[in-house]
Amino acid sequence: MEFERQSVWHEEEVGTPRMPDPVRAAAVRAMLIASVALIMVVIDALLAMGHSWLSAPVLVLTLLISVVATWSVLDVWVTRQVWLQRNGVVSSPSSVARARRRELRRARREERTAERERTALGRDAARRAEQARDRSDARGRADGRGRAAGRDPAGGRPRMPRPHGA
Repeated sequence: MEFERQSVWHEEEVGTPRMPDPVRAAAVRAMLIASVALIMVVIDALLAMGHSWLSAPVLVLTLLISVVATWSVLDVWVTRQVWLQRNGVVSSPSSVARARRRELRRARREERTAERERTALGRDAARRAEQARDRSDARGRADGRGRAAGRDPAGGRPRMPRPHGA
């Protein structure tokens, strides 16, 4: 009979993937620096309560280490972004998000198409109005009407007099 030796160490699957090594190292570094900063705050509070002269120098060091702790937390974020950019990220948006983006793209496309049609129709209408005005001007000059008679050639309505100097 063979005896199987059971391992003491047993790995279980976790729901979230493991952090990349550089990001984990930066996070551990930031946690250690932040914990030192918190210890310095407690020491400074105790020294201030005891009216010790060491309170002022410890306060200055606490302020400096809090700046360093903030910088180290920022380093974690930057390291994570750099790692994701270099090694890529698996992105799989949900089907709802994908469908919403598809609808937005379709709506924008239809809006652009409608705008193009409106501008094309507007150009055609302006061209037709110009041609009609030209024909009316030509007729008006031939029989004594039109601009010379003080009428708008396109609509046949009397023109509004313009104020002087305008």
